[in-house]
Amino acid sequence: ECPLCLLPQPPEAFPTLASCTHRSCWACLEQYLRLAVSESRVPVSCPHCPAVLQPADVHRLLPEPALHDKYEEFLLRRLLVADPGTRWCPAPDCSYAVFAHGCAECPRLICGREGCGTEFCYHCRQPWHPDGPCAPVPPAPSLVTPTAQLAQLEELAHGEALAQAEAEDIKVCPRCSAFIMKINDGSCNRMNCTVCGCLFCWLCLQEISDVHFLSPSGCTFWGKRPWSRTRRILWQLGMLLGAPMVISLAAGVAVPVITIGIPIYMGRKVLAGGPGSRRSSLSGCQQCLSVTSSVLLSLFVSPIITALTVGVGVPLMLTYVYGTVVLSLCR
Repeated sequence: ECPLCLLPQPPEAFPTLASCTHRSCWACLEQYLRLAVSESRVPVSCPHCPAVLQPADVHRLLPEPALHDKYEEFLLRRLLVADPGTRWCPAPDCSYAVFAHGCAECPRLICGREGCGTEFCYHCRQPWHPDGPCAPVPPAPSLVTPTAQLAQLEELAHGEALAQAEAEDIKVCPRCSAFIMKINDGSCNRMNCTVCGCLFCWLCLQEISDVHFLSPSGCTFWGKRPWSRTRRILWQLGMLLGAPMVISLAAGVAVPVITIGIPIYMGRKVLAGGPGSRRSSLSGCQQCLSVTSSVLLSLFVSPIITALTVGVGVPLMLTYVYGTVVLSLCR
């Protein structure tokens, strides 16, 4: 049975993949790849796990030559977008890439596409300006050059008010400068660029780690804007002053809860029995002995778990409060 369409299929209808051991029927994989390539979600991962499908498998499963060309083009463009030395021609209707490694001292670049030959600047990515410094300009678009140019024309046509409104909903990836749209309704601020795979914060436009929204930077996982400087400082001062009391209270509650809760939980679990339990075949004396032994064992283990939890958790929380928070407050 195919796990995607839930239809019974013969064994030969399940192609093998070089990247993982998951199996789906040929028709489902073909449809999945067709949608992924059409939406430029390249490279394509397995529909069941994050493993990236090998290009040979993609070409084998996709029947249309046009999709093969798109797949290869998107792979190449994503590679070029991630390259810091690649520049994209700013001419209209030209998405030609220029390899410009080591061109910082001689910033004049020439597009090599036949019939174009546009001269532009390595630093600001704008038409070549030999007599003046680089003007501040928006970051260059990458895979969505026509869309980006259309957005710029609309901003010029509708004025600064429209540009300000769009700035709240359209931002650029901090790694590849691709334009990304998000409905600014206070939803999740953890963004994933589909062009280069960069994880960044929608509020501060910085590449993030797993602890970004836990740091006292003012960026929140949900919300429309970061905290103000005053609110952030007050929160940090409150954490510094209230940390000993809160941590002591949490430890004071955790110690009896873990010490007493684990034996009670284990006793109830053994008494109730679980799936496949043979409780019904045990006599009353055997059941009593089983519950008693599990409670006694839990009474021996629970203090160790309590000591480890408090001994590790309290220093980690103190290190975070008086390390990370203090450094953030000093900055």
